[in-house]
Amino acid sequence: MADQKSVLDVESGKEDVAATVAQYEDAPITEAEKALRWKQDMRIVPLSAGIYFLCYLDRSNIGNAKIMNASTGDDLMTQTGMTNFQYTISLMIFLVAYGLFEVPSNILLKKLRPSRWIAFLMFSWGALTIGLGGVHSYASVTVVRFLLGVFEAGLFPGLVYYLTFWYKTEERSIRVAFILASATLAGAFGGAIAYGIGHMNRAGGLSAWRWLFIIEGIPSCLSSFLVWFLLPDYPEDAKWLTTQERDLAVQRLHLEGSKGHHKAMSWLDAKATLMDWRLWGHYVVYFGISVPFSSLSLFTPSITAGLGYTDLRAQLMTVPPYAVAYVVSILTSWSADHFNARGLHSAAMATIGAVGFLASAVLPADAYAPRYGCLIVAASGAFACIPPLLGWLSSNIFSTASVGLAIALNIGLGGAPGQIVGVWTYKANEAKKGYPTGHWTNAALLFMVAVGCVILRLYYARRNKKILSAGGEDIRLFKY
Repeated sequence: MADQKSVLDVESGKEDVAATVAQYEDAPITEAEKALRWKQDMRIVPLSAGIYFLCYLDRSNIGNAKIMNASTGDDLMTQTGMTNFQYTISLMIFLVAYGLFEVPSNILLKKLRPSRWIAFLMFSWGALTIGLGGVHSYASVTVVRFLLGVFEAGLFPGLVYYLTFWYKTEERSIRVAFILASATLAGAFGGAIAYGIGHMNRAGGLSAWRWLFIIEGIPSCLSSFLVWFLLPDYPEDAKWLTTQERDLAVQRLHLEGSKGHHKAMSWLDAKATLMDWRLWGHYVVYFGISVPFSSLSLFTPSITAGLGYTDLRAQLMTVPPYAVAYVVSILTSWSADHFNARGLHSAAMATIGAVGFLASAVLPADAYAPRYGCLIVAASGAFACIPPLLGWLSSNIFSTASVGLAIALNIGLGGAPGQIVGVWTYKANEAKKGYPTGHWTNAALLFMVAVGCVILRLYYARRNKKILSAGGEDIRLFKY
């Protein structure tokens, strides 16, 4: 049986029982380990969250540019002559590049060192964002957005992979949450920044939407130099840790976690990861959550504009949904790690998000206040179930090369197609109806996510029962 056979661990050259898929009993954490973890957190988490904050800001600001000063004809759509269909294509082409380049990027991250590769990506997408401030046609918008997708593709899967070099499985979801939640902060601040920059319309002869791209692209370019020098690569060579701390950092991850000195991807690694069918269950679930994540990221300004708010006021009203989602994401991820219940937490939050979208779909189009409340509920549920899902996946893969590939495939094969679907669900001609197609689609997919999480949870419980009945030393059980 596949559940009981042994397979070769290509990292160590040794065989592990039960296909290297079990988990060991967690030992009590020592004071020294707590101090080390805190020291790592202070160096890694704020920097990683800041990087993703800038990435998300530069990715999603096109939604703000679309409606900025539209009443005076100084918006992106009017000045580039784009139709709503062409605008949607420019969003989709970004996601096509995003899906194609995630796997190669994670391989290069391991080969070239995280600090160097992430800094290069950061400078590149910042420069391209500034370049968007100079576009004058649909063609130029589409080309720059494609290139932006090429360089932003590697960041989020790269950061999730990067955390596996530093943290144990039960420590990852909350840290992924802090990083991913910076996207909700970017959404909140993006609306506030857009509101302020909207008042710069025609300053220096430039429309406000052009200033938006220029001003939001510059910090990414400048910060890339800090990332080059400040982002630590691997515990094994961290000079900012003492010798004892480095030894402890390596020792505490000896049964789990990626290793900086391990070789990069081989065909054997790739084949084993591609043929592990349980992982495809994760990819399908991640597809389901990526549709609402994408649609909210790109269309929240349009959704709020359809709730009776106009121009700069619509930009400002995008802030509360993201702010609430930030807090909910952090609390959910902490609880998911603490209780080893990532699947059930994701299922619960997906259900809450689905109910929010469902209520938005059935409420009258002119019920502005209730539908705005539903948007806050929907955004909180949709965003909060993502970090536990990613922590769950990375916790149940046990070789350095495989975890990098699986994370990239999860976001590339599951996330990117889902985000492409999300681009098309909120139709411009349904604005006066309250975007029912988008809300119904997101509700249905979030219910699918909830069911998928429960099925995976039951599957892992079954596998763990077989592993425990087989016995053995240093076994590792699947995380829940």
